[in-house]
This record gives sequence, C-alpha cells and structure tokens, in this order.
Amino acid sequence: MPLPGGPMNWSAGRMVEKRPVLLSLYRAAAQGVSPLFHVLFGLRSRSSKEIPARKGERFGRSDLARPAGSLIWIHAASVGETMSVLPLIDALTGDGHAVLLTTVTVTASELAEKRLPDGAFHQFVPYDAPVPLNRFLEHWSPDLAMVVESEIWPCLFDEMHGRNVPFVLLNGRLSDGSLRNWSRVPYTSRFIFRCLDLVLAQSPADAERFEKLGCHDVKVPGNLKFDAPEPAVDDEAITVLQAQIGERRIWVAALTHPGEDEIVFDAYKRLRQEFPDLLLVLVPRHPARAQDVIDLAAARDLSLVSRSSQQPVTPETEIFLGDTLGEMGLYYRLSPVTFLGGSFADVGGHNPVEAALSGSALVTGPKVANARAVYKEFWSNGAAVRVQYPSELANEVGELFRNPEKIHRQIETARALVEAGRGALDKSLALLQPLLNGDRAKRLQETADEQIT
Repeated sequence: MPLPGGPMNWSAGRMVEKRPVLLSLYRAAAQGVSPLFHVLFGLRSRSSKEIPARKGERFGRSDLARPAGSLIWIHAASVGETMSVLPLIDALTGDGHAVLLTTVTVTASELAEKRLPDGAFHQFVPYDAPVPLNRFLEHWSPDLAMVVESEIWPCLFDEMHGRNVPFVLLNGRLSDGSLRNWSRVPYTSRFIFRCLDLVLAQSPADAERFEKLGCHDVKVPGNLKFDAPEPAVDDEAITVLQAQIGERRIWVAALTHPGEDEIVFDAYKRLRQEFPDLLLVLVPRHPARAQDVIDLAAARDLSLVSRSSQQPVTPETEIFLGDTLGEMGLYYRLSPVTFLGGSFADVGGHNPVEAALSGSALVTGPKVANARAVYKEFWSNGAAVRVQYPSELANEVGELFRNPEKIHRQIETARALVEAGRGALDKSLALLQPLLNGDRAKRLQETADEQIT
C-alpha cells in the first residue's frame, strides 16, 4: 500500500505559535557544540560504542540511496525498543513499504543486521542538532516518521514541526518524573509535544500524562512488547549445552549492567553454600563488557568459560558467560530461574516478556521505570519476585530453588499475563492506517481551523 502523493498538509494540526525562546537557545547550543560531536564520537569509538566506518551516519550522511516508493522511518534507541518494533516492521514491509530503522546503540545495529526483513535497513540516528538532522531528513525524505517509547529530542521534534510528514510516537511511555520535568517549562513542552500528530501510548496512565503535556491525539493500543514472539532457540545448541551441564542447577543473570555483576557474583557464592552444583549463566547487557566480567570472576577465584570461546562447560565450571548477541532464548531456556538486570542499576530495567515466554521464573530489583506498568502487574499477580535490596537476592533465588512448585506457578502466571496483554500490534497498525492512506488530512485541517478561530 504505497503512501499517496498530493498536497496534503500534515503539519496543519500542529502548533502555529512561534518557536519558544528556550527551544531556540537549545538549538543554538546544539549547533554551537556540533564540532565537539567529533570528539565525542572518537571517545565512544574507543569503548566500542560507535562504529568508526559509519561515522557519517551520526552527522546525517549516508552511503545508501533512498529507495523508490514509500519510506517509513522508525527510530528506536536500543535493543529493547528495536525488539518491540520488529513485528511492526515485518508487517509494514509485507505491505509494500520500505522501512528505515535508526538506533543509537551498536548492539541494536547488530540485532537489526540479523533480524530486519527484506525491505528494511538500518542507519545510526544523527546527533540532535539542526544541521545533522536537516541533512538526514533531506536525504531520506520519509513519508511517515515514528519515534519509539520515550525518544523525545527537542531538535528532532522541532525539525519535524514544519515538515509535511505525519509524525507519530509509537508505544509511547512517560514517567511521572518526566512529566514533572517537562511541566517546569510548559510553553516549550507544549510546543514540542504538539509536534506529534499521533501518540500511541502503552497504558491509560501514559496517555493521561501525554495529554497533560499538550498532545492532541492520543490512543491506547497497549504495549507492543507483549506482542514479542518467543525468543528463537537453536535446538542443536541447547542440546549440546544441556548435555555438558547435565543435572546441575542453573541460574541465569540476564542483561546485567556495571555494578550488578558484583551483586550477582556475591549472591552466587552464598547460594553455592546450599547448592554446591549451581552453575551461573551471566549475560551482560552489552557483550563488549565481557572482559570486565571475566576480570571480576577471576578476582573472586571463580572458574569461567564464555559462549564465544566455544569452550565446553565442565563440572568445574562455575560461570558460563553469555557474551553473544541473538541468543537470549537459549540462555533463558537453560534455567528455571532468571534474575533480570538493569533493575539494581539506574537504567530503568528491561522487558520481562521474553523471559516469561521462555519459561523462566523472574527475579528483579526495584528500578524498572522503563516498563513499570508491566512489572507492577507481574509483581502484584505473583508472576515475578521483587527484591528491594541486593543483599536479599540470594535469599529470593534460593527460595525458588527450594520450591519447584512455586517456580512452576510463577512461570504459568507470567505466561498467562503476557498472553492476555497481546493485541497491541494489530491495534497499532489499525490506528496507523489513516496516516498511511491520508484519511486524517481533513481532520488535521479542521484542528488547524479551530486554532485560528
């Protein structure tokens, strides 16, 4: 279904007021520090957070030509957001649209390389400054632009403000803290959020917060993360690993961040006192941190083998390091119990749906703002265990190992909650159809006429 041509004015329903002074100052500052982006890129490249050969993309340049026909641009920050929109990208490309996916992180680009369907391709998002963004938008000239969850960048929104392109916030979420921060600059925030033609919010609470900030068309199709498929598992790989592990107990610590590996290792040493055959499978959120984890294990005299080395797990192995991408399904399937990281570190937690679908009982820390509504439902229904303090982690994991029936009930409850929450993909696609076929033009013009009168 190609996007129609014609003189539709997609910016008709947006704010007609002048750019706020604060936003003008932000743009000027972003432009003024643009030369420093080269320094920033170099520093991030040293820690493998950027790909030197693709530096131009961060400045709005690309070696790729824009494909003919309709092009939909979707921006997702990292792996979690990318995973949530992959089914949507499959549907859009299946309907004949080309899809440009941009991300910030290298790990998301690696995931995109493996998982994007034919008709979709990846670029790194440009820095949030006028020149890189304008260069990017002029080159790609998208027919529909969508940002995912909470990717709210002032220059980007301002650049989209005057362009004749429908602009959507997809799977939107907004915390109470973000609402308070934006509310401190009401005129600026109202201008920025009114740049959006449509907000598809994860929950009614998110929708209410977006409306308070001035978004004029907010719908609640649900959370796309509930529509994630069960993670793929290489049957041969899991058979080989299970044969190596044998009858040992297995505990997975998944998607950990700096500071959490130490917490997990300390909990593991305590658990070994009661469960001496316990194998810890530790999967850092960023595989580039593998050497840091290896050093931490060595400092604690823990025997470690890594997935990437292809060394076998032996009875003497204490830590199995999952330092590969695209194998979370394998790691989750190995263990009946998973600690999901990002929940003791100040990063907002990670999506629990994949682990739930893989049949692993969840234990988390308290810091899960990125998916608070999902976790609240999991915690209140006994589908996950919340650990308030790191010192309690070993006790809670041990309690599950002592009670296999509790593990079973928790897994079944979590899967039921995920199944009940599905449907956001179909609802989101239905709500996006008017932007794909142009039916909203009249409605947007009516909104503009109301503002003028």
